[in-house]
Amino acid sequence: MDLESAIFGVLRGARNGIAYGCKIRFPHALVMTFIFGDGSLKSKIRKIFQLTRAHAKNLFMFVGLYKAMLVIFRQTTGKKSPIHSAIAGAIGGQLVFGTDNPVNQQINLYLLSRIILGGVKLAAERGVIDAPDGGFLKRKGFQLFAGFVWAVVMWMFEEQASVLQPSLRKSMKYLYWDSDDPTASWKP
Repeated sequence: MDLESAIFGVLRGARNGIAYGCKIRFPHALVMTFIFGDGSLKSKIRKIFQLTRAHAKNLFMFVGLYKAMLVIFRQTTGKKSPIHSAIAGAIGGQLVFGTDNPVNQQINLYLLSRIILGGVKLAAERGVIDAPDGGFLKRKGFQLFAGFVWAVVMWMFEEQASVLQPSLRKSMKYLYWDSDDPTASWKP
């Protein structure tokens, strides 16, 4: 790929980051803000647009930075290397998604869950773990994963709730503790 095409690829990727950030965050923020949010209609609308803007801006910045670094690496070394993706991802991730805020927490945790599942699949494909067709891991792996996730989160909620993310804690409180109140209404 020539330099001009690569630069336009960076710009298109950054543009796509804005579009995708809006596409993903706006409906999520809309639903979550109106279901769980407090405050006036004006403050809820402001929050929805702030969250959407933050997500779109971060994807714009990350995609642009990541792709620009890949272009620089390719131009300076004359080749594409897998280590370039890792270095660009690490630098971009720290700079763009390294601030601890609700949007970045959600994105980083979403990615972590996906790479854990992807890592297990990769380990099975490469023979690091035994997962033949019809094998126990293939048949029961996701069930075991789900059981582990729910065992840990329920233990943490019941024993150490303060360490959980506030929106998760609030949801779980409503589901598991508020339902124990004998004076609670049947209305949700």
